[in-house]
Amino acid sequence: MTIILILGLVILAWAIGVLVHAILRPRAASVGMVNQIGHYGFTGDVVLDEDDDQRSIDRVAGAIGNYLGKRLSWFREEELRVRLVSAGMYSVTPSRFLGYQALSAIALMLLWLWLGGLFGYSVFALVVFAVVAAVLGWLAPMGFVWLQTRKRRDEIDYELPELIDLLVVAIEAGLSLPAAIRLASSQIKGPLGEELRLTLQENTMGLSTTQTLENLGVRADTPGMRVFIRSIAQGETLGISIGQVMRNLSLEMRKRRKAAAEERAQKAPVKMVFPLVLLIFPAIFIVLLLPALLSISDVFGNL
Repeated sequence: MTIILILGLVILAWAIGVLVHAILRPRAASVGMVNQIGHYGFTGDVVLDEDDDQRSIDRVAGAIGNYLGKRLSWFREEELRVRLVSAGMYSVTPSRFLGYQALSAIALMLLWLWLGGLFGYSVFALVVFAVVAAVLGWLAPMGFVWLQTRKRRDEIDYELPELIDLLVVAIEAGLSLPAAIRLASSQIKGPLGEELRLTLQENTMGLSTTQTLENLGVRADTPGMRVFIRSIAQGETLGISIGQVMRNLSLEMRKRRKAAAEERAQKAPVKMVFPLVLLIFPAIFIVLLLPALLSISDVFGNL
């Protein structure tokens, strides 16, 4: 029994590693893809390489996703594509992601059936918790996408004041808005730099500045980005100086970032209550009360 359990844990660890690799590898490849798309005026060509295991997993997930996508009426490919792009997963197609969801659901369901049968659970418990495991496995990749999207948007909002400062300097130096964005994208790293490179690539392919900024707002739908795009659109429509608009917007963005930091600081005491009550206070009670309880027990034991 011990050997079987150890073998099962090894297989489980390998399966989890393969699944995590399959989900995270496209994220790593997407960074290279973004750099390759954005090489116009910035970097050289980027050569992307994938190992055989990754290509095999991608092919299996893609085949399963294509099969399910044609038969699931509620599957919305464009909506899922927007979510994946917002999470920075540019190289993952909606059908392949759907295949990853199916693989994750099957893997967790089979894992539960194996562990439940190993520990002797009843048939009813096996069936009920197998359904629960399948649902959790199906939702887990979408939860990962949601976390990546939230993290990415927080980083974009945090770097936005620096972008606006660079745009102010470049525009007041005599550059046009696309040229200023091109200059700023070479200095800014992270998700915001990636999105700016995609914006430049779209502009190079023939889209207008307004259209590329609207697409940027769809990919990076944050409060700060919405204010940024709206300000530029209103400035061009009303004929106001873009430099002055950017300068006012920079002050507003810094006030918003300061307010967000103060809000997080005010939430910190509330968040500290749970670890204090669940972890720290029990340990303190044990340290303080256990010697007294042992002394009381010895006194009553000697009576």
